[in-house]
Amino acid sequence: MKVFFKAAIICSLSVAGIQQTIAQTKPLSEQMAATVMDIWKDSVEMEPGKPVKWAYDQGVILEGIDAIWKRTGNPAYFQYIQKSMDFFVTDQGTINRYKQQDYNIDNVKNGRSLLTLYKVTGQLKYFKAATLLWEQLQKQPRTKEGGFWHKKVYPYQMWLDGLYMGEPFYAEYAALVKNDAAFDDIANQFIYMENHARDVKTGLLYHGWDESREQKWADQKTGNSPNFWARAMGWYGMALVDALDYFPAKHPKRPALVAILNRMTKAVAKYQDAKTGLWYDVLDKQTAKGNYVEASASSMFVYYIAKGVRKGYLPETDFKIAAAGYKGIEKEFIEAGVKAGQVNLKGTVSVSGLGGKPYRDGSYDYYMSEKVVTNDPKGVGAFLLAAEEMEYAAVPKPGKGRLVLLDSYFNNELKKDQSGNMLSWHYKWEERGNNGFSMWDGLFNSAGFKTSTLYAAPTLENLKKASVYIIVDPDTKKETEKPDFVAPADVKNIVNWVKNGGVLIMMANDTGNAELDHFNVLGAEFGIKFNNDSKNRVVKSLFEMGSVPVPPGHAVFKTATKLYIKEYSSLNLSASAVSVLNDKDGDVVMASAKLGKGTVFAIGDPWLYDEYVDGRKLPAAFDNFKAAADLVNWIGKQLK
Repeated sequence: MKVFFKAAIICSLSVAGIQQTIAQTKPLSEQMAATVMDIWKDSVEMEPGKPVKWAYDQGVILEGIDAIWKRTGNPAYFQYIQKSMDFFVTDQGTINRYKQQDYNIDNVKNGRSLLTLYKVTGQLKYFKAATLLWEQLQKQPRTKEGGFWHKKVYPYQMWLDGLYMGEPFYAEYAALVKNDAAFDDIANQFIYMENHARDVKTGLLYHGWDESREQKWADQKTGNSPNFWARAMGWYGMALVDALDYFPAKHPKRPALVAILNRMTKAVAKYQDAKTGLWYDVLDKQTAKGNYVEASASSMFVYYIAKGVRKGYLPETDFKIAAAGYKGIEKEFIEAGVKAGQVNLKGTVSVSGLGGKPYRDGSYDYYMSEKVVTNDPKGVGAFLLAAEEMEYAAVPKPGKGRLVLLDSYFNNELKKDQSGNMLSWHYKWEERGNNGFSMWDGLFNSAGFKTSTLYAAPTLENLKKASVYIIVDPDTKKETEKPDFVAPADVKNIVNWVKNGGVLIMMANDTGNAELDHFNVLGAEFGIKFNNDSKNRVVKSLFEMGSVPVPPGHAVFKTATKLYIKEYSSLNLSASAVSVLNDKDGDVVMASAKLGKGTVFAIGDPWLYDEYVDGRKLPAAFDNFKAAADLVNWIGKQLK
């Protein structure tokens, strides 16, 4: 007894020490990512010694890695995504080890990583590769009412898993090419699945449905498989919140998807284990022999519920479900990795399916027969997403309930996209290439702000719900055939809005690259003039030519110490305007002013666009990503 008691104490102290060590280092998402990038350096090896496959597991991981990149601005995460996909994608846009004629919906999943790479780099090979997957969906065999078969070798069957493999990509690609008609089909896939697989008594969804009733696992009356497999429902929940990201706001079937999500969450909450906060592998058989709490499903539930709350699809009260689940994951499944700064995820069932060879009958005993492993990529990917959402939620929210409007009226350059559609581009929230503000958008969102775009003139009616209004790089006639210049009525409306407590961000450009005559009429109201010059000119990659040091104890830039701001218009100040930051030659780079209850911030460059924030181009010595976060926090402090 004494020996056992001593061992128990040592074990307890060891676990506590591990958790304390983990807690004192980087966020768990980054520690899990460090493990991923160590054990799967090139591409995910599913079975040691066997050729790497084009497999959905990798896509789940890469979406988690992408989320961390957007939060941290660390280019190593993007480079990992690109390297992983370049293993398969050729310069011609074909995909090695992928066979469209298999009509396996699992193979569509990685298309979202291809779209990310296309949006960021603009390289057409990624778009061409993604188009192959889109074409698969157009030819995918279907049930009589139009639901996608899971695979050609699984005819007439819809599985919950398949909704995650296909629909988020389907929605993202449709949004990119402006194929609005596709969203009816996307919504129907979710609706068909719920109509067939939902159990009225429990609210849970069965793993699969066989329209033909030919499978031995299929109930002859309903066509459903026998059990409620947790990860299958996790896939379905993640599919809903991810597809909704791209759904048109006014689409008539959008409310139906949100309603499905809410019904599902009520059922999921009912089967959450009160003791651990986790979910069992077979959801409704918690006390059955051999059943166990499972890591991948628990991570998926945490992710989709936390994201659903953040996006407003689920009530805020549901966040406690995710919080309890995440606490349980940390306690039950996370252990320190072999190397410092890494963690492992225990407790993921390696696979569970229906039919096939050897035949999987969907029975409870079958689900219990599959092995449980550490660092399974499906579980790791789901955990990365869950951890990122929970860490996101933990960030202070000075902008909660506040709206940031980005102008696209004075700055509204148009070009044709890859599909021949006209696209408004250059300094847009959703734009992930060099010219976009997607990183800054993410930082605003992380601080609790909602972001939107104003495509019309800044009338008082259009500005009344906004706390922050950003005008960037007003168009010249060489950029837009008929540009909308800042007019006297616009000046009057903006000034009144600032006086009432608004925060105005004015971002110009250097000489010849922005319309400054009319913009300066607005700036004069606050004692700020853009000098129509070009400072900090940079030759090729001599980045130090564009450096602007930040003095210690700076009022705005609390964490950034060295900025990169090239070819900007310097400022001339009068009245109450004050310098925020000067460059090494003494020129005013940034300024602020107070008017009534409001604040104005001005700089002669759109410097926070992705090219110089996302980490891919600038040397690590520059702190533009940190500066973007610092500015967001400063803006939050100006709001009354």
